[in-house]
Amino acid sequence: MTSPRTTGAATRSQLVELAVTDFGIIRQVRLLIGPGMTALTGETGAGKTLLVGAIDLLLGGRADPSMVRHGCDEAVIEGRFLVEGEELVLSRVIPADGRSRAYVDGRMATAAVVGEHAAELIDLHGQHAHQSLLAASVQRAALDQFGGIDLEPLQAARAERKRIAAALHDLGGDAGARAREADLLRFQVHEIDSAALADPDEDQALDALEDTLADSVAHRQAASAAVQAISDDGGAVDAVGLAVAAVDGRMPFEALAARLHAAQAELLDVAADLRSVGEGIDDDPGRLAEIRDRRQLLVELRRKYGTAPHAAEPSGGQGRLADVIGYHETASARLAEIDSHDARAAQLDDEARAAARAEAKAAGAVAAARRASAAPLGKAVEANLGQLAMASARFLVAVGDDDPGDDVTFLLAANPGADPGPLAKVASGGELARSMLALRLVLSVAPPVLVFDEVDAGIGGQAALAVGRALAALGADHQVLVVTHLPQVAAFADAQVNIRKEVAKGTTVASATPLDDADRVIELSRMLSGTPESERVREAAHELLDLAATERGR
Repeated sequence: MTSPRTTGAATRSQLVELAVTDFGIIRQVRLLIGPGMTALTGETGAGKTLLVGAIDLLLGGRADPSMVRHGCDEAVIEGRFLVEGEELVLSRVIPADGRSRAYVDGRMATAAVVGEHAAELIDLHGQHAHQSLLAASVQRAALDQFGGIDLEPLQAARAERKRIAAALHDLGGDAGARAREADLLRFQVHEIDSAALADPDEDQALDALEDTLADSVAHRQAASAAVQAISDDGGAVDAVGLAVAAVDGRMPFEALAARLHAAQAELLDVAADLRSVGEGIDDDPGRLAEIRDRRQLLVELRRKYGTAPHAAEPSGGQGRLADVIGYHETASARLAEIDSHDARAAQLDDEARAAARAEAKAAGAVAAARRASAAPLGKAVEANLGQLAMASARFLVAVGDDDPGDDVTFLLAANPGADPGPLAKVASGGELARSMLALRLVLSVAPPVLVFDEVDAGIGGQAALAVGRALAALGADHQVLVVTHLPQVAAFADAQVNIRKEVAKGTTVASATPLDDADRVIELSRMLSGTPESERVREAAHELLDLAATERGR
């Protein structure tokens, strides 16, 4: 025998290692799995299906404490995957008593999360439930992929309708609510407009004016007293004059004398300014009242509009005049938007009708393409089923009546006269597995790891060879694991693992042993006749392996 072939699957995602501990009759099995097709063979009841059940657990299957090996605390299932060059380890732990646990790369996770990771990598075909092609969404995607159906126009039309619907929602659809909002905004805008705000610092300027007018008499008296203290006889100007006379003309004090002259001049200027300012302060009760009224108005505006949600850094429950001005701009813009609502709503309604027509047209095109592709897909699968001992089977692809035909269902009538029904409901385990195999041969898109259990149930002879060929063909682009009782199927595998059980000290224990070329001959001989010691049977096993190798071009 030649060495196993190297396939493209080696460079893509694959299940590298499967480790099962204390699960059913398995004490400890650790399988290193290569690319291509691997056959799991052994006597009935040896534990082959247990390994499939272990994979099912990685896919999120229900953990049953009864599956823990007798006398052990827990069962552990681990799968090590290579995903585009990066390792991923998924684990399930099933205790004999208590809740199961799940891990992703050693970190705690839920069983559902582990299952989501595994579902992207593994599809299991047989008696177990985790078969992606049984999901309606996957069947629809499979038909689209087979027919090369362009979904982009439909997706774009749906996105446009959502955009328009969102714009209409934001615009507001309640006329009464809009009217009430507009009335409030008009009042607010008018109130701020009436205040004629121009300077965001006006309130500070009014503070200074009020202080001046409110204490005008005292201010004038203070100015008069200050002028007297500076310029009256014996005042500050005279005192500085005496100092000037004392040092003027004396060389050591020349600079200081100059400063004293300057101080005397400055005092005279200050006195003049004090007199001017003091005399300019009028006692004007009317003006003071106006300023106080204006200040109160600004306080009210700041209280009402300066602390609006948009206002920046309100202080003491009141924002700034700048915030009031900002609110006026926002409210005016919203009011204009509401006032133009009807025109904008009419425009959006027109756009919505156009988008609905575009979506309906795109949906009709997708539905027509799906219906046109349904029969060819069914015929292609039927052709493969005919080679897999299901020559009388009918495989139909039903597309719903409503456009865009999203309701896609795969139907099977396995026997003559039977009514087609959904795959999951009408097919036996073997029929379902072979139907999935036939589909996989037609569809190019599939998870990287495909597991088949019971695919050879109820067949033999040429049909078994056809199943082997089909699985080997899938193994060219996927990693395929198949549980089989048929030597015709196992012979087509790149690698073969023998599952056997032994009784040791009164306990039944299953083991898994990878087979070399010589061991494969012995195992195929056992599968052929149950007499592996027979030379004639071994020759038949050699012949079977040579036939498979020749057909596969190895």
